[in-house]
Formats: sequence, structure tokens, C-alpha cells
Amino acid sequence: MTLRPEYSLGHSAYNGFLFGSLGQDAAGTEVTVLSALSRLGIDPWQEAARLAALPRDAAAEALAATILRLPDRTAPASEAATIAARLVALLPEGAVADIPQTQEARASLEAAIMSERTGRPKAKQGGPATATRAGFPKPKPGLASWLMWGALALAFYFLLVQLAPSRNLESEGREFQQNS
Repeated sequence: MTLRPEYSLGHSAYNGFLFGSLGQDAAGTEVTVLSALSRLGIDPWQEAARLAALPRDAAAEALAATILRLPDRTAPASEAATIAARLVALLPEGAVADIPQTQEARASLEAAIMSERTGRPKAKQGGPATATRAGFPKPKPGLASWLMWGALALAFYFLLVQLAPSRNLESEGREFQQNS
């Protein structure tokens, strides 16, 4: 199954580093640098770019400190520096070009940036101007919608009629006495 364009990763010079293993967590799940940084709420690609710009020793120290911040550490604290040095060696040296993106991914990113700046989503080109935050068009009220609301109103009316007190002026006891 292929990813939607806005989720496609493309090839990055940081992939070797980001998909490098930190070991397994307590549940036995393989933890990569990508998943570890995500667990800490750090953007993995920005952090990889930041570490790549640092000297190797400083990058290894920074990564070791990040590894020690993990709530469910994969290795003892004494091994954090060794793991960090191994992973930092996978980083490219110096500045790296941006991750290549497809045209759809670029358009999706631009729309997300515009919605953050303006506080409202940008309508897709050629799409309806009434888009909700999730990007889905608002449903138009049609026959099915009107029928549903009508049925709901009718059910509410019958409920009120059943719950209303009887307004019959003759008492029920008289009818019973006359029939006997």
C-alpha cells in the first residue's frame, strides 16, 4: 500500500540516521531514532539537520542526552554515549539539501502552512470553497437530510402527545358506571 502524497517521505540523506536502531523497548518493539524523537515530541528531520550541522563530538553528546530523556530507555545509561556515537556516524556532514517532495506533497505542505498563518484552512484549487478543518466538503442538505429531520420532528410530536395529560372533560369513572 502506498502512502498518500502528503505522507511520502522521499529519499533523505538523514534516512540512515533516522532509521538507525536504538535497541528494543520494554515491550520488545524496535526503537529507531525516528520513533524515539517522535516520542519526545521532537521533529526528527529538524533534529537530524541540527545534529548534522554540529561537530561530531557535540552531536554525539547532544544525542546521548536525548537518548537519556527517553521514558522507556532501550539501553542502560552507560551505553547511551556509545549508541549516540554509532548513530552520529550515520549523519551526513554539513548542510544537506531539502528532502525531495512530490508536487502533491509540496501543495499539501503549502496549504498547511497557510492555514497555520491565517488560522483557517485554504480551499483546494478547483474544490468547493466551503471546506471544513479536516478538508472534507460540507454536505449539502438534500432530500435524505430533510426526510431525516422531518421524521425526527414527527417522532418528537408523537412523544409529546403521549406524555401530555388527558384533557377529556368526562371522567373515566362515569363511563365505567354507565356501562355496568
